[in-house]
Amino acid sequence: MKATLGIPENHLQLVAVELNKLLADEIVLYVKTRNYHWNIEGSNFHEMHLFYEQQFMQLDEIMDQVAERIRVIGHYTEARLVDYLKLTNLIEQPYTKVQDNQLKNLLTSHETIIHSLRRLITLFADVHKDLGSSDFVTQLLGRHETMAWKIRAYLG
Repeated sequence: MKATLGIPENHLQLVAVELNKLLADEIVLYVKTRNYHWNIEGSNFHEMHLFYEQQFMQLDEIMDQVAERIRVIGHYTEARLVDYLKLTNLIEQPYTKVQDNQLKNLLTSHETIIHSLRRLITLFADVHKDLGSSDFVTQLLGRHETMAWKIRAYLG
């Protein structure tokens, strides 16, 4: 059954397209963070292993919320890896065990998502008249800004 939310279907379709791109970014960032969690080495292994775990657990929750938001507005989520790789705005970096490189790679990805979220806030509200989705991505913006701040704190 289609959702009747007071927003024209063509607007909801365009919001769903943008949310699926966001979902792809969140999933790629999640996998990057997991990769570093699994492959960190060094004298502060335990600390960084836990730090990355905290980050990917937050991303796991965010991914689920984005997918559910797409369903709330009456559309389906992209759910194949091949689709995520086509939709993502993030760049896969070469493998690295160097902690600063890992953190810089994650920070760049968070900042890319932050810029995208800022664009989506006004796009959803002003163009598509979907204040619910605008509010939703506003809340995600704060979460990504906090995660990026914590990464910057490690980089000094």
